[in-house]
Amino acid sequence: MKIQDIAFFVVLALLIFKRNPKLAVFCGILCLFLSIPLFSFWIFFTAERLTWYAAAFFFLAIIFYLFKFKK
Repeated sequence: MKIQDIAFFVVLALLIFKRNPKLAVFCGILCLFLSIPLFSFWIFFTAERLTWYAAAFFFLAIIFYLFKFKK
């Protein structure tokens, strides 16, 4: 497990604790923006991980919006 994975799980835990879907979407967009220069410098492993993290943040936001919509 790399440091970026640990940071992801810490941020994910904070987002789950806060339950703010807009913040989760912001973190997902931030991950995508950070991955763009890494792809251009051919640092594929970290860039691919960031895109997976962004997908997880977007999925978390969708879950938050669904639970918010049900109430």
